[in-house]
Amino acid sequence: MILGRPRALVFDWDNTLVDTWRVIHHALTKTFVALNETPWTLEEVRARVRRSAREAFPALFGPRADEAARIFYAAFEADHLAHLRPLAGAEDLLRDLARCDGLYRAVLSNKLGHLLRREVAHLGWTPFFTKLVGANDAKQDKPARDALEMALEAEDLMPGPDVWVIGDTDVDITCGIAHGCKAVLVRSTPPRPEEFQEAAPDAHVRDCAELKRLLTESGLKL
Repeated sequence: MILGRPRALVFDWDNTLVDTWRVIHHALTKTFVALNETPWTLEEVRARVRRSAREAFPALFGPRADEAARIFYAAFEADHLAHLRPLAGAEDLLRDLARCDGLYRAVLSNKLGHLLRREVAHLGWTPFFTKLVGANDAKQDKPARDALEMALEAEDLMPGPDVWVIGDTDVDITCGIAHGCKAVLVRSTPPRPEEFQEAAPDAHVRDCAELKRLLTESGLKL
């Protein structure tokens, strides 16, 4: 599938470019146990974690949402850098994209902004991006337009069909489609028939190698 040459790429971070599911699962387990709740399995975390803690925790923990957030982030910050792992082909892809003239590159994550920027710097990837936007940086978090516009503001870009939103969850796809962008799903499993009824991805690729191929077919010289 050819989507047309992009002017901007807006990447999700967790489990799109780096593997962090086990760190998230560990921090959530500590949070649930501390609050006398039944922890989720790793499979449940993969299926349920989508939005930022600011938006998800009030529904999960009610009046204890602030306490839950403190426990979660304390557990997460304790070891997230030690367990941070790039996904296969991610660094090679980003290096190739950095050589494309006129191609804007950003990250839009629902991880707290300072944690996102710390992880990107830890991997030495900061030069690959013009803008790094995380949870609580904008008035509303992804998939809200506020967050997407903040990710694009360094070049005064606006959401549109020459902007690709790239990620591994329905929140990423919703963020792209709802605001008139192209939405690309990156994960090993294809979309299920019932999964994206309101906002289907424009393309699905299994990994960074297939994403590179799609970008090349769409007009980028990589």
